[in-house]
Amino acid sequence: MPVTRFEVRLRRPLAGGRALGERGPWEELKGVLHFAVDPAHPANARITDLALAPRGADGRVVFRADASLLLPVDRTRGNGRAVLDVVNRGNTVTVPNLNRATRPVFASGADPDPPIDVGDGFLMRRGYAVLSCGWQGDLPALPGLLGLAGPEARGPDGARLLGRVYTQLQTHAPAPRLLLSDRGHVPYPAADPGEPEALLLVRDQPDGEAETIPRARWRLTPDGCHVELDGGFARGRLYQVVYTARGAPVRGLGLAALRDAAEWLKHGGAASGHPAPGALRWVFAYGRSQTGRLLRTLAWEDLNLDERGREALDGFIANVAGGLRGEFNQRFGQNSKDRPHMLAHLLPSDPDALHARLDARRSPLRAMYTNTSAEYHRGDASLVHTDPDGARDLGHGPRARVYHFAGTEHGLGVWPPTDTQPAPADPTGAVERSQHLRGVLDYGRLLRACLVHLDRWVTEGVEPPPSRHPRLDDGTAVPPAALRAAFDRIPGARYPRHHALPRRLDWTTLPPRAGAPLGARVSAVDGDGNEVAGIALPELAVPLATHTGFNLRHPDIGGAAQLLVFAGATLPFARTRAERAAAGDPRPSIEERYASREDYLARVRRAAEALVGERWLLEEDVELSVARAARMWDAWAGAGVC
Repeated sequence: MPVTRFEVRLRRPLAGGRALGERGPWEELKGVLHFAVDPAHPANARITDLALAPRGADGRVVFRADASLLLPVDRTRGNGRAVLDVVNRGNTVTVPNLNRATRPVFASGADPDPPIDVGDGFLMRRGYAVLSCGWQGDLPALPGLLGLAGPEARGPDGARLLGRVYTQLQTHAPAPRLLLSDRGHVPYPAADPGEPEALLLVRDQPDGEAETIPRARWRLTPDGCHVELDGGFARGRLYQVVYTARGAPVRGLGLAALRDAAEWLKHGGAASGHPAPGALRWVFAYGRSQTGRLLRTLAWEDLNLDERGREALDGFIANVAGGLRGEFNQRFGQNSKDRPHMLAHLLPSDPDALHARLDARRSPLRAMYTNTSAEYHRGDASLVHTDPDGARDLGHGPRARVYHFAGTEHGLGVWPPTDTQPAPADPTGAVERSQHLRGVLDYGRLLRACLVHLDRWVTEGVEPPPSRHPRLDDGTAVPPAALRAAFDRIPGARYPRHHALPRRLDWTTLPPRAGAPLGARVSAVDGDGNEVAGIALPELAVPLATHTGFNLRHPDIGGAAQLLVFAGATLPFARTRAERAAAGDPRPSIEERYASREDYLARVRRAAEALVGERWLLEEDVELSVARAARMWDAWAGAGVC
């Protein structure tokens, strides 16, 4: 078995040792999983450069991953299932997203082992063990992040490998120098900082014309890890760097770590340090954004068979990944890349093509692909269920579902309402700001229902609800420009005048040559500007505002004509008829829609109960939906309305 040992360095109770529902108290075991894989085994044949990694005396390649395992203290009180938490940039995502919990923010000098917030205990109350497993080898040097330490591929003579790297940089405030990676990840050092063939490009839209900055105006620093520009880097502009790097870690071992950790959960014995041998029969994975794309890559590569020929994962939820994969299994791959205009891994994106290898061997692996409106406006989510030109709908195989969470942004919504958020590891320490309030809808409730349905699909054969998303055949999937007229009618609404569409890219050269745009589609909207396709949360079905999957960058952070990546927008309705008339707003006011707060909340409750009947929402989350709606009423209706 590839997992040779679980080295536990910390053992502690969760939630202060209190019982979490009928499952009793829970605990965390935190430490390191040690791995050793056979580079000659067919299960590992598609791991790029594994054959070039140094080997131990037994011929296997060794590596290790940080890990945290949550289990009931009484192992017999679990439900026989585990969720593999595919950590995002070293941060846990499963418990924060499914338990309505906060996740710690790691910083230099901070506690690497902060207490775990279990939120409302959803996963624990239902008996799911959770293994958070590191897989990423280029994380920032912040204590507490869960990462992977693995070998570097070497040439036949043991020399370090050279290769071209293409990366994008953007800052929210002027900066004299930038790290050669995004979000503070460890960059590939330049082999020769003075390389004459290195390029620095700049553009103002992801699909805009690029300007080549003369080599004399910029330089790579002596450490090979930063770039400097005469006069500094302007806020909001998009800079791309092409250079030759030295040193190529075997990135695909991250996928092996996930596969083999899942195998260990199900089949590991006490000799390897497994704390509950034989207690776990099924393993589901949850990944969001970057790690949703990682799970899509695992499916594409079919890296789900372990070295004994067994399925490792039984099912997964790839959340907010759109139609993307990523640089997770290639030489000089950049795990931190996440833009469709910078990635070669856009097509094939539909589940049938994505699962071709899985289907060829009739794998039982089940997959759910869930996306928000932000991935549709980014331009790639619709490619999950249309052809590349956006001209016809595509079906999904029997082992995949595709769900669109209408009116939502990439994250779980921002509350209290604001237009400002911390920027993800911006080198200047700036915040990011949007032209509208950020999206406020929290779709975590829908994810909880997805996990329950995925579980029953795998363990009982109960089919989950059918896919639901914008479609061409019913007119709910439309080009982004088709929404402009609807939003131009809303006072103060700033609909993008330009949607940067992903393009077909020729990666035989760097930078890649751009070809024809792909057929991005978004959901059509109603008279309020709210989306008509997908799964509507009760607060969207009974609205107090227009909720979108787009938002523009604020002039304060530059690039004001660009979409603010990942952001949605919230455009509240006028409170009264008089306010609406004064503003010239065509959307009926809150006063005109609802007789009172009680009337509004009663309608929300009915909408929530209808979602329960359709199996999009769990019964236990009806009251949560009403509570979410109540705080929106209090924020936007105000005292004295209705």
